[in-house]
This record gives sequence, structure tokens and C-alpha cells, in this order.
Amino acid sequence: MTTRTPDWHNLAAAIRPDGRMLIGGVRSPSVAGETFDCISPIDGRILTPVARGQAADIDTAVASARKAFDDGRWAGKPPAVRKKILLRFAEKILAAREELALLETLDMGKPIQHSLGVDVQSAARTIAWYAEAVDKVYDEIAPTARTALALITREPMGVIGVVVPWNYPMLMAAWKLGPALAAGNSVVLKPSEKSPLTALRLADLALDAGLPEGVFNVVPGYGHEAGEALALHMDVDAIGFTGSTRVGRKMLEYAGRSNLKRVYNELGGKSAFIVFPDFGDLSRAATTVAASVFFNQGESCNAPSRVFVHASIADDFVRIVAGETPKYQPGDPLSGSAEMGAIVDDTQLRTVLGYIDAGRDEGAKLLAGGHRVRAETGGFFVEPTLFDRVSNRMKIAREEIFGPVLSVIRFRTEEEAIAMANDSSYGLQASVWSDNINRAHRVARALRAGTVHVNQYDEDDITVPFGGYKQSGNGRDKSLHAFDKYTELKTTWLRIDE
Repeated sequence: MTTRTPDWHNLAAAIRPDGRMLIGGVRSPSVAGETFDCISPIDGRILTPVARGQAADIDTAVASARKAFDDGRWAGKPPAVRKKILLRFAEKILAAREELALLETLDMGKPIQHSLGVDVQSAARTIAWYAEAVDKVYDEIAPTARTALALITREPMGVIGVVVPWNYPMLMAAWKLGPALAAGNSVVLKPSEKSPLTALRLADLALDAGLPEGVFNVVPGYGHEAGEALALHMDVDAIGFTGSTRVGRKMLEYAGRSNLKRVYNELGGKSAFIVFPDFGDLSRAATTVAASVFFNQGESCNAPSRVFVHASIADDFVRIVAGETPKYQPGDPLSGSAEMGAIVDDTQLRTVLGYIDAGRDEGAKLLAGGHRVRAETGGFFVEPTLFDRVSNRMKIAREEIFGPVLSVIRFRTEEEAIAMANDSSYGLQASVWSDNINRAHRVARALRAGTVHVNQYDEDDITVPFGGYKQSGNGRDKSLHAFDKYTELKTTWLRIDE
């Protein structure tokens, strides 16, 4: 039996995305009738006009979500019924995998093989996992005296505002939709204006699977319009946000200015990757960091963009990494073979190139890449870029670049490596490479990060939480802990007369 290989270029030429918002189970234009162009970073083509949601549209969506929550059409269903519908939703995602993958690649530029094999599969698996979990999470009875019965129960919060970024639009949405919907909430999702198409299509599929109208609404639009209106809304009970630390601060401000809604921020990162000389397979460490930092064009909050390498092995390490960069030269994202695609838009392209210029200006040694390529396509592509002799005080070592740029920083002692790794406003992820079990545990404990990998990077599973310390935010996506964000704990105290 042969596996059919889609002709992605022909499919891309034929696809006609629907850019209208979805509120109350109905596709519609914005109240003002305004749109913005959804532009593909692959070649600059306009994919479709997208409804430009604003405050009036958010009001309509929140009212729809509130009505759906209050009348119990979803929250009132038994967990087993919600499970069945969400499992159908996951099946619908898989059945539409080629369409969803194509939309994701056209919209934000990642290679089609990654959209198909990672993003779609992971989104479906996330929805299915939370569906399976919802009727297996038990409430509690407190150990009180015999004269009382104290019940501790989880209840859905109500209306959840979800704001997701442009780098993993479908997966980031699923990480929040899964626990929020499984717990019985209604959702208003505001996708990034840079990549709104898969979010809108997911809402169609949820309806097809039997999710009641009004439970899952999608309002595309700009952050300063639709996003701000959602975060300020007095009838939204919580915000699940993934994005930049700058906007995360605004989300907290909006909560303070409105109804003190819960805000769960999953923000940026500047993850440290520490390689000690007692790790026996230097090549594996070097190839792993290249694969991790250049994946998704470097547009990952957990990208290991700061590599701390012991001075005694640094020359060999950077030589191996430099030899890996040709594998990640940007190619046609629709080819099926490209390992790196396009930067999401011209603004982000200029941001990445600006950081590369800053690295040169501050004296870092550019060993590979550093230029825009494939400009003749009309798309936004940057070479995999490697800097050596970086100081931890340089701009490229301090700020999140969100592009394929790797900085190598040399150290001499374990204490120095830990101090520099922790000398960051971020604390999302880190990695330790050592064959000394005591050192591995010692350093992992000392690192201030939400996840510490040992002798690997970015191995992952839905069963473990994802989130960070410090200015990487307070939110935790994935695992059963995600239910904590979208449920209220209620104590019911009953007196028992003897």
C-alpha cells in the first residue's frame, strides 16, 4: 500500500479560506464590516480578507458565551457527554488534517511537514487527552470532625477569554481549549491577526462535532482592538494568554482596570542550554541545539537561544553546530522537504535582522548565516544564524529574538554557568548536559526555570505542565494542572447533628 503525497502547491492555489468571525455558531462579518488582509509570508500573497473584530464584536461574542454558560447547554452536561463530543472534535481535526496543515503553513510560514506532523497531530491529541481526563478528575472530602461534612468541588469559571500567538496558532489554542471546554466553560478566542485561519476552522469543526452554539466563539482582530476589549470585558471571568512579556503586562493591567479577572500568562523565554565537558557525546548535544533553536524558524518561546559551553570544548562544539546550519537553510515551505520556512511577516523579519546587526555591532563573532534569503520569492526568509564569543550582557543574549539566531557563551566553572543562566528576566526552560549524575541534579535544582531538560532538549508530553518562572509568566498549560486555571474551588460545609 502506497501513501498518497498531496500536491501542496495545487491545494494552496485552490484553497479559499473563510475569514469571517464565528459567534453563536454563525459565521459573520464584523459589526463595522471592516476587514484586514491575511498575507502569506511564503510569497506575500493575500490569502483572504479577515473580519476585523472590535469592541462591539467582542461584546456580542461574550454575550453569546455567557448565555451558553448560564443556560447550561454545555456546563450542565455530564462529564461523560462532554467527553464524547470533545473526542469527536479531536477526530474532526484529524480528518481535516491536510486542510488545517495547509492553512497553518500558508498563514505563518512553517514547513508543511511540521504543520502536518506536529501541529495538527498535537492539537488533536490535546483535545482528546482533556476529553478523556474530564470524567476521571475527582472532587474531595476534607478530613473534618464527625460533626461536619466538607465537600471541595471544582466548578467551571464561566466565560474564558483566550488570546493566542502566531507561532503555533492551532496548538496554543488547543492547549487552552482542551481544559477550558472539558471543564464546562464557554470560550471566546482571539487569535493573532498574523495567523487567524486555523482558529476559525477549528471552531467550524467543533460545531460539526456537536459542541453547542455559543460555547466556542472566535473573533479575529488586532490586539489593541479585539484583544484589549476582551481583556477589559467585565463579563469575562479569566484570560488565558500566550504571547510576549510586554503584552502580558498589559493583560494584568486590563484585569486591574476591569473586574479583577484571573489572568494566566505564558510569556517569553531566553532558555539556557548548558554543556559541561564531562558529557561524552558532544556531537549529540550540538546537533540537538541546532535542531531545537532552528525549528519553527526559531519562532518558539522555549528555543534554546543561549548556549553556555565550557571553554575547553567550545571550539569543537561551535564547529559542529556551524556544520549543521546548511541542513536548516530556508526552503519552500510547501515542498515537503524544507526544514525551515518563512518568518511570519515583514515586521518580524526586520526585527530578527535588527538583532543580527546588534550582535555584529556589539562584537559577537558571526560564524554562520546572518542574512535575508529567498527575497525574490516575495517571502520573508532568514538564514540560520550562529554567533560565537557572545557576552551574557549583549542584547542578543538578553532579549527574546523569536528568530533563527543562536548565541554561544563560554564558561569555565559550574558556578559561573549557573549564575549566567539565571541572570535573565526569563525562566521558561533550560537544559543541562552532563554524564555526572550529581552535577546534573545539582545544576537542574539551581536553575530558575519551569522545565529543565537533562541530556536532551524539548522532549515533551501532554502529561507535564508547560510554563515558566519570573517574566516567563504564571500560567501552566498542559497536564491536569491546567484545570486549575479554568475552574473555581468551592467548599460546601454541612453540619451533621449527632
